[in-house]
Amino acid sequence: MDVVSLAPESFAPLASLGVIGRAFNAGIAELHTHNPRDHASDRYRKVDDQPYGGGAGMVLKPEPVFAAFESIPVLERRRVLLLSPQGQPLRQADLQRWAREHDQLVLLCGHYEGFDERIRSLADEEVSLGDFVLTGGELAAMVLINGVVRLLPGTVGCAESLLEESHSALLLEHPHYTRPAEFRGLAVPQVLRSGDHGAIARWRAQQQQERTKRRRPDLHRRWREQQSAAGLEATNLQDGGMQMRIGNGYDIHRLVPGRPLILGGQTLEHPAGLGLDGHSDADVLVHALMDALLGALSLGDIGQHFPPDEERWRGADSLVLLEQVMALVRERGWQVVNVDTVVVAERPKLRPHIAAMRAALSQRMGLNPDQVGIKATTNETLGPTGREEGIACHAVALLGRSGDGNG
Repeated sequence: MDVVSLAPESFAPLASLGVIGRAFNAGIAELHTHNPRDHASDRYRKVDDQPYGGGAGMVLKPEPVFAAFESIPVLERRRVLLLSPQGQPLRQADLQRWAREHDQLVLLCGHYEGFDERIRSLADEEVSLGDFVLTGGELAAMVLINGVVRLLPGTVGCAESLLEESHSALLLEHPHYTRPAEFRGLAVPQVLRSGDHGAIARWRAQQQQERTKRRRPDLHRRWREQQSAAGLEATNLQDGGMQMRIGNGYDIHRLVPGRPLILGGQTLEHPAGLGLDGHSDADVLVHALMDALLGALSLGDIGQHFPPDEERWRGADSLVLLEQVMALVRERGWQVVNVDTVVVAERPKLRPHIAAMRAALSQRMGLNPDQVGIKATTNETLGPTGREEGIACHAVALLGRSGDGNG
């Protein structure tokens, strides 16, 4: 995190802010501030001036901001974000995307009446917290930093909790209860004390829908549209008129030095510094999943759709290819009911990363996280995966559609 701000001292509390502070102290993320005033060229360190054409207030000058920005080291996967009330409203999906797809975020904080329009040219995106105006972009930047860092693997103790919280899949989170079972005449719903996990899951899903419809009808409307676009309401999947198809997928890639280790869209560290060899990014988990989806459609495998001898697929992001396969699923009138995968690898330990993998796959596939299963196992030192010659993955996909569809 690199922040360009006239008030860098305002970011100091982040270093002691609960799990966010621990993430910075543990090296999960780094925070660097850059003050344009340090790059001003005059003796008064002037960073603002009167606007051309007149008007109230002062405008942030371009020269010191550009100089501060250009002093920042550039990482390969960088995204530059301008905090502005004119930007797109911040959403949870944005935080997930930045946490997943980028190694460096540069945040540009405005100040005074505004900033010189030419400063906008530095940004890849403009981001707003809402339809209101603050004295500067610092508070918005801190909100964004908090939202991104908490999604990074290792920040939150129970990563699975990130998958079910509000706004992760449009619906608001279901109610939570803990002991005592009754407090001041208010009792915990009996279903949560029943021990029937199926009934609990159904109750929570129902509560999510009802709560969202009541509190955020705009989100509920978007969720309904998403479900309809997939071809069918989720509740209709249990109707007797549904057609079902199952597809299986399997893939294995060799472990080699000098290559990144990417699984489920996440870049991991192998203890021996090894990565997966392949024409694309060699994400064996996503490859097996795509094969399962294509198999359910009787459309062959990924080698037929993304031939390894074609230069355009060299180094391709497998999550982008997955989106193309999902487009084929939808074009043929099917929707994904659920998918399940098993990654076979001796090392590294995958459990800390599974929540992030599920979040990445569910977002790219347009599914709820509870429709995506990811498990990890070893091969007990047997075979090529056991000898750490490679990593393999098995996948199963279940598709469904209404009985009046074709084919």
